[in-house]
Amino acid sequence: MPELIWLPEPKILVGYNQQIEDPRDGLTLFGPLDRGQTYGVRYGVIGTEAGIALLKQFVKRIQKPVVDIKVSAFRPPFPGFETVYGVPWTPNPAVEIVISDHALAAAVHIDEPHQRVYKTVELYSEEILRSKDREESVVDLWLVVVTEDVYKYCRPMSRVEKSLRIESDAALSAKSAKLYRNMPSLFSEDNEAAKLYEYEAHFHNQLKARLLQNRVLTQIVREVNIDLDNLPKYKDSPSAIAWSLCNGIYYKTGGRPWKIGTIREGVCYIGIVFKKDHRPDPQSSCCAAQMFLDSGDGIVFRGNVGPWYTPNTGDYHLTRDAAKHLISIALESYIQYHKCAPKELFIHGTTRFNAEEWRGFQQAVNLDETNLVGVQIRRNTDLKVYGNDDYPILRGLASIVDDYNAYLWTNGYSPRIQTYNGKEVPNPLKIEICGGKADMSTVVQDILSLTKLNYNTCILGDGIPVTLRFADAIGEILTAGPIGSQPPLPFKHYI
Repeated sequence: MPELIWLPEPKILVGYNQQIEDPRDGLTLFGPLDRGQTYGVRYGVIGTEAGIALLKQFVKRIQKPVVDIKVSAFRPPFPGFETVYGVPWTPNPAVEIVISDHALAAAVHIDEPHQRVYKTVELYSEEILRSKDREESVVDLWLVVVTEDVYKYCRPMSRVEKSLRIESDAALSAKSAKLYRNMPSLFSEDNEAAKLYEYEAHFHNQLKARLLQNRVLTQIVREVNIDLDNLPKYKDSPSAIAWSLCNGIYYKTGGRPWKIGTIREGVCYIGIVFKKDHRPDPQSSCCAAQMFLDSGDGIVFRGNVGPWYTPNTGDYHLTRDAAKHLISIALESYIQYHKCAPKELFIHGTTRFNAEEWRGFQQAVNLDETNLVGVQIRRNTDLKVYGNDDYPILRGLASIVDDYNAYLWTNGYSPRIQTYNGKEVPNPLKIEICGGKADMSTVVQDILSLTKLNYNTCILGDGIPVTLRFADAIGEILTAGPIGSQPPLPFKHYI
């Protein structure tokens, strides 16, 4: 095996242009990279009366430090929202909408899953959209507070207990509705009734999908997660929940908490996203690209639906034209943002790009001014490296096999937090340059740096680079409902 090397923990850039390893240290000492709106968090809240009360209690609670019983480098205290981010977050929302317990129970206990989830989502989405049209108060972010019943019964494969079931009044069965997708009924009422079966039976994904067209930003929170003083034992610590939830909300309301401190200027990273849609064709799937800039900002571009999936191999591949189209729209946005083409463009995917895809990518790029590199990244379980003490190997350990192949351990022991956040021997990422040329040590360092851009949580580093971390989640939202034209939207709409 080639020699193992260790890459030091990448640093992030926070307030006052300070570089530091752990975002929680940086935010505590120097504040965020960009200040949010001076008025702070301008939000609307929707939930049951009890859920809204819990949220207000949570907002009051995080005005002061949130300290765990056992403080450690791995679980540092949360100093308080305004102390960390420098902007206020008052417990009083700009808009408050109460969902009645009776109406929620009538939807969430329906026996048929598609109707159950569709009607539950409708309770929230319709009220949000109605408020958006009529309210004078401007809302930057909607906090959707859900009960444990919504979480339990409105996910795929969930079932309602017999004693709680409410019989569905759906005019069509799921089987009949599926037939009408390709062959509409002669009766308009049948086609209308079939619409709800075009949506995925998953509350989180369907709500996001139904609000995308109206560009409504949401943060979905469970009631059980915001009652910091009464968290179940299986939940994360109060300080960890406060850090993650507050950081995600700060980012979604216009602030940028940090960016990678060692990112190279003029470099663009694109993660290719595939997801099976709900069409009868077994090869049909949706493709999208999530682009990340050297500023840390992310944008999602939806490509075409087509026969990208190969059932016998489980791989996804675009045609040449589809590959060209997808990268072209991403580059157009980059050029509009930077007024020039990127010096380097790295395309990340979990599947090795084939010759047709690569030709399409090349046709979308001016190769005289942009170095195009295709990189396959996947979790590898064949190679294990063991430490010689009580802790596993270090995060950042890498093995560069040759000019095109390497292994990178993005999980492992971190000296800064003095622990390893895992229970098993860490598995490496297998990295392969499958198109173009680049220095492998630079590619590996970039991928490790991209594990620090997950604003939806606030930890030292993730196990997967952000270009691929949310690939499944984005794909699920894009295919959670009828697929129509979708403008490029900031990454924050999907997380």
